[in-house]
Amino acid sequence: QVQLVESGGGSVQAGGSLRLSCAASGYTGSRYCMGWFRQAPGKEREAFATIDLVGKTGYRDSVKGRFTISRDNAKNTLYLQMNSLKPEDTAMYYCAAAPTTAIGNCRNYDYWGQGTQVTVSS
Repeated sequence: QVQLVESGGGSVQAGGSLRLSCAASGYTGSRYCMGWFRQAPGKEREAFATIDLVGKTGYRDSVKGRFTISRDNAKNTLYLQMNSLKPEDTAMYYCAAAPTTAIGNCRNYDYWGQGTQVTVSS
């Protein structure tokens, strides 16, 4: 049983910053790709930042240059630094983990946290 727990959400004004954390247990964190997803009311859930076993990152254009995903494998913890927040960033934020193939490719994101709310006011 893999468990993920997000923390660090809250309410900020536009232009502000937040740092989210995701603590993982029940598995060795270094064996999984990790990602951050978000879902706003009435919208589909979207992936916006991912990181693989060797630290290679990928970002959706809407957050590129503002958000940074990182991981500490020794601590089994995923991080998301969010700067220059905009009202359109308001959403429930989720971390997720994906098993990897023998060569490190990410499979499906099967494991999810409970989510943490991020609200950005103008």
